[in-house]
Amino acid sequence: MNKEVLISTAEKMMSKPKGILAMDESSPTCAKRFAALDIPDSEDNRRRYRELIVTTPNLSNYISGAILFDETFHQKMSSGEYFREYLKENDILPGIKVDTGAKDFSNHIDEKITEGLDGLRDRLINYMSLGAKFCKWRAVITISSNIPSEACILSNCNSLARYASLCQENNLVPIVEPEVLINGSHSIEDCDSITRKTLKCLFEQLDLMNIFLPGTILKPSMVISGDKNSSRADFHKVATMTIDCLKSVCPKDLGGIAFLSGGQSDEEATQHLSLMNKEYTDLPWRVTFSYARAIQQSALNTWRGDDANTSRAQDILSNRAKLCSEASIGN
Repeated sequence: MNKEVLISTAEKMMSKPKGILAMDESSPTCAKRFAALDIPDSEDNRRRYRELIVTTPNLSNYISGAILFDETFHQKMSSGEYFREYLKENDILPGIKVDTGAKDFSNHIDEKITEGLDGLRDRLINYMSLGAKFCKWRAVITISSNIPSEACILSNCNSLARYASLCQENNLVPIVEPEVLINGSHSIEDCDSITRKTLKCLFEQLDLMNIFLPGTILKPSMVISGDKNSSRADFHKVATMTIDCLKSVCPKDLGGIAFLSGGQSDEEATQHLSLMNKEYTDLPWRVTFSYARAIQQSALNTWRGDDANTSRAQDILSNRAKLCSEASIGN
């Protein structure tokens, strides 16, 4: 582990006024989003769409790093250049999603465990040799009447810590993503309780695995009401409870925090982030974004697989990235 390399990468990922673009949707997920817009699912169409994203003018003004799916990381653009090389040349750090997805957690109904540790060391060595600078691993925690269980939280946090250890062994900054899902009718207070429990467990496991926190980025969900709750908390309550939660649980030497949008609307994702940065200016770590749909979806809705719409779609994507960037500094 080279701590100076890890710190340098983490600082660039967290540089103001930028955030991280998540464009690491798996092929099945991408297929679902395409199907909703009658876009044929194919490797070429996925390439065309992701090329639209990375070639958006001025993207590096707002984006410090991009999380890629394995297909995209090894894929060439229409110019014949690798996506990962194009990003690096345009001052955007290339990152890679390395988990293999959330699968049913044995003997635990309605809960998931993220897989992908088998063979991870060798995969990381290969990604690092090809220019990756950081990685991402996502765990999912569901709130319902009798869940999450202690076993689900502990197992997922232990996997996140083991993944982070392997990343840092190869001088790759780990993004640790314990997503408490927005799906459900739970209250914001329930979300707060589960988020605190999950993050407390996560940092205990990271400490157990000797993780170097200044070279680690947390990608949490916000403390927010369930999407089916009939009396959802307002913007200010979400911002306040989220920051209070993070301040009470997250170590001060953590490399940074980049939120996922997690099913929020574009407006919600930017407004919550903006209020956090506007109202809390003395935080020990930078608080920014690592959004996917909150940056991409409006552009995808416009593109719809038709190159004639590319320029307009890129204008929309650039504007979404700019709004998220401004939110990350409280504007």
